[in-house]
Amino acid sequence: MKESNHTEAKPLSRTELGRKGEQQACDYLSSLGQTILERNWRGGHCELDIVTLDRAGVHFVEVKDRRLGNYLDGSIDARKQKHLVSAARRYLSGNRHLEGLELFFDVVFIVEGESIDYYPQAFIPLYS
Repeated sequence: MKESNHTEAKPLSRTELGRKGEQQACDYLSSLGQTILERNWRGGHCELDIVTLDRAGVHFVEVKDRRLGNYLDGSIDARKQKHLVSAARRYLSGNRHLEGLELFFDVVFIVEGESIDYYPQAFIPLYS
C-alpha cells in the first residue's frame, strides 16, 4: 500500500491563535479607518491588546477568541475592566500627546477564527 503525503494540519497553539485573532482584528479596525498605534503593549503588569486612533479618539481594544454561541460569557467582567482602565492610564501617561482625546474601551470577538463581532464602547469606566 502506498503511503499518502497528506498530513493533517496541526492545530494552532493558544499563542498562535491569539496572534492570528489580533491580526484579524487589526485588519478589521484598519478597514474602519482606525490607525493602529500599538499591538500587545505592555507596561509593567499592564497589557493592552490593541490601541487605535480615529477621528473620535483613542480606542483601547480587547481581543477575544470565542466559539460560536459562547462569547458573551462575562470575559470582560468588572475586574477585567479595571485592569484595562489601569493599563490605559499607564499607556496615556507615556503618550501625553493623546491627552484630551476621547477614550473608548472596545471589544473584538473573533468567532471560530472566522467572523468578527466588534463592540465599540463596550464599557464605560466608572472607576476612579
